[in-house]
Amino acid sequence: MEILHYFLFAVIGALVAAPLALLPALHIYNVAGLLILGTAALGPLLPPQHLAMLFLGMITSYAILNTIPSVFFSAPDESMVFIVLPGQKYLMQGRGYEAVALTGIGSLGGIAVLLLLTPVAPRLFPVMRAVLQQHLHWILWTVIAFMLLSEWPKGSDRAPAGWRRWWDGWRNLVAGLATFLLSGLLGFVLMYRSVLPVYAAYQNLLPAFVGLFAVPWVVQNLLARVELPPQHMARDVDATPGLIGRGVFAGALGGLFAAFFPVVTGGIGGLIAGHATAQRDDRLFILSQGAAKVVYYVGGFLLLFVPGLYLTRGGMAWMLSTLWRPYTPQTYYTAVAAVLLAGVLSYFLLLVLARGVIRFMAWVNYRSVSQAVLAVLILVVMGVPALGEYAGSRDGGAALWAAMGGLTICAVATGIGLIPVLWGARRMNCMGVLLLPIALNMSGLGATVAGWLGLLK
Repeated sequence: MEILHYFLFAVIGALVAAPLALLPALHIYNVAGLLILGTAALGPLLPPQHLAMLFLGMITSYAILNTIPSVFFSAPDESMVFIVLPGQKYLMQGRGYEAVALTGIGSLGGIAVLLLLTPVAPRLFPVMRAVLQQHLHWILWTVIAFMLLSEWPKGSDRAPAGWRRWWDGWRNLVAGLATFLLSGLLGFVLMYRSVLPVYAAYQNLLPAFVGLFAVPWVVQNLLARVELPPQHMARDVDATPGLIGRGVFAGALGGLFAAFFPVVTGGIGGLIAGHATAQRDDRLFILSQGAAKVVYYVGGFLLLFVPGLYLTRGGMAWMLSTLWRPYTPQTYYTAVAAVLLAGVLSYFLLLVLARGVIRFMAWVNYRSVSQAVLAVLILVVMGVPALGEYAGSRDGGAALWAAMGGLTICAVATGIGLIPVLWGARRMNCMGVLLLPIALNMSGLGATVAGWLGLLK
């Protein structure tokens, strides 16, 4: 009977996360954080093991359904930023629904990979962790080096000879390096001297990610005055089983890399895997990113359940581990079954909600939608930290201070996030907000650099 309660809470989590995933830039981790704060009042109604299943349903649903705002509203999170360009290409061709469906198929493929790994995970991952534990710092620096070195010049080679031609070739490289370093500096400030008050400090990264990744896309849409063509509701997708298999394999490879290694997100893992498997097809890319983000989010959370490993990767696992930890193989197998149930439900919700969004956007001006999305983003970066602070301190003044702090962080991050938009660099470089401070901390240099920056006084 208890297992039915577990599955029920997983389904409830998937249904609760479905409408939340449609809100641009509202990350499910922030909602989970507010739930954690409320566990004291909900204790008898929501014991930790049921909360774990609720979180499993929520993270599975979010990983599949956040495709919709990323494709239709251009407000991606850090794991979806790479799918937006192919997705918007499909959208401007009237094939937005097909892009969403392809991502959903990739997501189901990612869940299938997690199922296939279930029998070997308890033996494989503890060994991998023991072998790699001492090498994580230089592996992370290697990822950073690949990101920066793979930013190729995009010049037209038509500028006059001399400095103008040099700048024409190097401007996107300089912009990429500047974006990485400035976002890394912002990450140091948030990590060592946050402007948010104490009870809202755990929401530090929300306004930063919204400013770095979501707001610039919406501003670009507003400035460009984008007009959407009518969207076609495709009955099938242009993808063979072989193509789907290749896309899922590449995405699962990148997602597993991102789930296992700290700080590396699903988008970065998917990009690396795409290079490793030589992808040159938009369909492959969309499929692989769908698989990568599900394996990254859901697989990273499932690592907490693997017997003998209990590895905390991602915000959801960190928050849950403060209240409860699974210890039995039965809990792990139940968690995997709950993911499968929530994943299948979320896929069908994805198709239904995508159709609803398309019908909504058919009679609403896209510019008005972009303005509404920008308003929602501002409300999120102000409201979520304010709610977190008020839930902890019950102080209205501190909550207002948290709201203004979130808006300030978002404004600074937006300035950084606009650099790659204006100068043609990769937006992936905005991930310096996490990669640079944590790589330095893992190498034992973080506190030294923070001291140079005056953040330890």
